[in-house]
Amino acid sequence: MSTGTDSLTTEDLEFLRRPLHGFLSVAGGPVPPQPRPVWFEATAEGVIQLFTGPGTLKVRRLRRDPRASIVVAAPVGERERWVSIAGRTTVEPDGAHDLCARLAARYWDLDDPARAAALAEMLAEDQVRLVIHPETVRRFVN
Repeated sequence: MSTGTDSLTTEDLEFLRRPLHGFLSVAGGPVPPQPRPVWFEATAEGVIQLFTGPGTLKVRRLRRDPRASIVVAAPVGERERWVSIAGRTTVEPDGAHDLCARLAARYWDLDDPARAAALAEMLAEDQVRLVIHPETVRRFVN
């Protein structure tokens, strides 16, 4: 059954705390959105945050138009389930490296030297934190 609200429920947050990929789309004016798989974190406050480089296309687009959405789906083999969050997005200059380290530990085995080295490279780069403030949340649970 598909339902909609303007905020994340306890069940949504539980689902979103799993190491699943989200598909982020940002408003692009006359250009159709180009979803990209991303790591993300759902906070206890009910926002979605992710990190990226400050000069990326998504950041340039968000500075012109702050609308974005992310869709997260259960993997194949599980009952069909997804959550879609859309809303205004802020570009925050702080907290991106801490978020990057938390998400790397969630998505990767950091005991693997190659993954640990990749994380070190990511942490050496400039990063910003993107925060999606939900205005519309839709979900489907089969």
